[in-house]
Amino acid sequence: MATDKDHIALFIDCDNISHKAIEGIISELSNYGVVNIRQAYGNWTKSNLKNWESKLLEFAIKPIQQFDYSKQKNATDILMTIDAIDMLHTKKIDAFAIATSDSDFTPVVMRVQQEGIKVFGFGEKKTPEAFMAACSQFIFTEKLMATTVTPIDKNSVKEVKEARKTTEELQADKWLRKLLANALNQTMDEFGWSNLADMGAYINNNSSFSPVNYGYKKLSTLLRVMDLYDLYLDKESKQMSVRCKNYKA
Repeated sequence: MATDKDHIALFIDCDNISHKAIEGIISELSNYGVVNIRQAYGNWTKSNLKNWESKLLEFAIKPIQQFDYSKQKNATDILMTIDAIDMLHTKKIDAFAIATSDSDFTPVVMRVQQEGIKVFGFGEKKTPEAFMAACSQFIFTEKLMATTVTPIDKNSVKEVKEARKTTEELQADKWLRKLLANALNQTMDEFGWSNLADMGAYINNNSSFSPVNYGYKKLSTLLRVMDLYDLYLDKESKQMSVRCKNYKA
């Protein structure tokens, strides 16, 4: 887990990310550090980026202009890649965040992580698996937009509720169950208990999982709702432990 002093550089591919997602992206990243570099890339002469203009001002994001020199090549992707690698070697950055639904950035993510630097990925559900898997943590922007909705009517309230997976849906997710089981087995003590922080670290090191994609801010909340684990909070140390409900010594 990053500290409050960590510096995060955010790169946004505005051709592939909705302006409606930026509030959720900034809010999520604030849990890990200070997003003191915020750059949005695109051809700002195009009308399809018009909705981004107010967001750039609201969230103090620097627009980076990139003209389309060729229809066959995405000049925006190339410029983002150059800037990311340049900052990797010239600035003190503790974590990168790349918002895109384009798999072209997969090599960049892998290169950054070779330096031991985390990469948070944000993109739509259509994002290719290669990019999602390469990130330290990947979050669907659709989930961020759902959780930042202002419930002004019944439909809005319904949208927020539907963003959260139910107990039945969580238990039916075979990939999730296997991931949690492996994390618990690799970190538990002789009595079957695992420190939640250790379990979370194992998950982060072995997948791009985020509880946000299931509608929950914290792993502990997801585990409670999943109803397959016992959770115990030590009041003195403030540390939480996890164990399977059907554990047998």
